[in-house]
Amino acid sequence: MADSETLRISPVRKSIDLATIIGITIAFFLVALAIFLGGSPGTFINLPAILIVLGGTAAITTVCFSFKEMIGVFKIVSKALFSSTRNAPEAALQVMQIAQMARKSGVLSLQNISDQINKEPFLSKGITMVIDGIPGEQVERVLRLEIISMMDRHQKSAGILRRAAEFAPAMGLIGTLVGLVQMLGNLQDPTTIGPSMAVALLTTFYGAILANLVFIPLASKLERNSILEEVVSEIYVMGAASIGQQEHPQRLEMTLNSLMPPSARTEIF
Repeated sequence: MADSETLRISPVRKSIDLATIIGITIAFFLVALAIFLGGSPGTFINLPAILIVLGGTAAITTVCFSFKEMIGVFKIVSKALFSSTRNAPEAALQVMQIAQMARKSGVLSLQNISDQINKEPFLSKGITMVIDGIPGEQVERVLRLEIISMMDRHQKSAGILRRAAEFAPAMGLIGTLVGLVQMLGNLQDPTTIGPSMAVALLTTFYGAILANLVFIPLASKLERNSILEEVVSEIYVMGAASIGQQEHPQRLEMTLNSLMPPSARTEIF
């Protein structure tokens, strides 16, 4: 049986997402290797093409969002590179311990573990509402609204990257047209054909690289992390609501296990 001395609420742990970093690094390395094996890496560096794709993508993406959201793009990327370790089975076990404590000693006894619960703000808010005597149904309603708000923020973050992934190839195509027009307009001067053709081809190249090696993978990782966080938050909602409704912990265990695969389910009862 859990008590205030054995209960351990593990905080969300920040760790480097090696899968994201290694995956992107290897992808760029393979592209760079192919360029170097071709013997002419310098030809793949073109300032006008970089300005068209990078500058144009950033500018048009800004039109779709606000300056504040665009400034926070670095924070968005950090969420993909530095993942939050959220363990659903561990969260379920912690909630079950709290439910057993409330069943044994009463809801007010949860005040003794308030400092430990504060390590997980979402869980802390739900348990605090229960301690304050708010009915379980209302606790569940409030917390679910918070989950909806959280998911909306996450979708907006991933949406910025996905929108940029749409515009990068488009700006590459625009750069290609610019280069072709410049080339066709100066056919009488052979010295301008090479630079113009370089802009035409490299803008498409840069746009494809940004979209498929950076923006889309990062957006997918953000969405994946958001789903994991939603599962843990849902566990906390169910736990707080069950304690508020004074349900037997065994019923809570059955409900929580429905969210997890058989190998990760708790078996306290």
